Amino acid sequence: MPDTKPLVQIKNINKFYGKNHVVKDLSIDVQEGEFLTILGSSGSGKSTTLRMVAGFEQPTTGEIMLDGINVADKEPFERDVNTVFQSYALFPHMTIFDNVAYGLKMQKTPKDEIRERVMEMLDLVQLGGFEGRKPDQLSGGQKQRVAIARALVNRPKILLLDEPLGALDLKLRKQMQLELKRLQRKLNITFLYVTHDQEEALTMSDRIAIMHDGVLEQIGTPKEIYEAPASKFVATFIGETNLFEGMVSADTPDGLEISLESGTIRSDAKGFHFGELVAVSVRPERMQFALEPRDGFSLMGTVREQVYVGSMIKAIVVLPDGQEVRLERLAGDELPENGPVYLYWDPADARTIKTLDQVFFSALENAEMR
Repeated sequence: MPDTKPLVQIKNINKFYGKNHVVKDLSIDVQEGEFLTILGSSGSGKSTTLRMVAGFEQPTTGEIMLDGINVADKEPFERDVNTVFQSYALFPHMTIFDNVAYGLKMQKTPKDEIRERVMEMLDLVQLGGFEGRKPDQLSGGQKQRVAIARALVNRPKILLLDEPLGALDLKLRKQMQLELKRLQRKLNITFLYVTHDQEEALTMSDRIAIMHDGVLEQIGTPKEIYEAPASKFVATFIGETNLFEGMVSADTPDGLEISLESGTIRSDAKGFHFGELVAVSVRPERMQFALEPRDGFSLMGTVREQVYVGSMIKAIVVLPDGQEVRLERLAGDELPENGPVYLYWDPADARTIKTLDQVFFSALENAEMR
């Protein structure tokens, strides 16, 4: 988003709970009008990061800038942000109108303006006509829309959302993903969203920041994250992939030759050297097969089974070392029958990744030489 400016700047944030280092030197810029998702598994530090932006937690070190102002020491009510949690936290004794209007009343907004803004927001979240109901008269998805309307009616500079769809069933969650994205685009409000759901992040986000063990592994568009993972963790965490780990055995004019336990493969990646340990990530839909070896590839396996998954069909190929390789096609497309098959792919469809195993390998070699 080159024509926008950072609305939120998280600068070299560290967070300790005692000796537990839960967020490690984290820096992220959130652009104005952007839908940015922090994605990670439980314990990755994503919710702690969101809580620090909201003001519910204080960073141990580092700065949090909101619209150019350092807010790291400001109370939550002093920040122009609102937060939506997984629990709806609606007032059960109040009508939907009064729930949404609560923040405006606390700000002593004129009554006519309150009514206009509340009704406008209820229409935006498709709850016009529900203003006289109580929360216990609504479904889970409707309650979540009320919580979002209550947060947005105050016109915050940024809306923080901490796994807001986690309590909904799968069908409703998918529907709400599209509605949230539609709402964000219509209002052009910056969304900072936290989830552990990879599909949710890919569906909704302009950019995704992937955290693992308190560290930012990669930040980029959904396409960049999926097609060009920066680490083995990202490759295996986002979607499904086949990961081949081996050593660079030759650097030829046609590219790198990489030796695996079960054969050799080819890569056109740059910046790698002879003897380096690498991992090559190939998505199942990019895998190819043949009955004869292809140039640069000597990877033969045995097709064990085919699995039908609705509109998709998958084949599982077992290599001599026991590794399972998955191929995926649309139902009706060709996949290999049970029996021996050679695997290959277009090197442009693969991602060669430096691996931390090289660090340990080099350290072991150095230790043995002493």
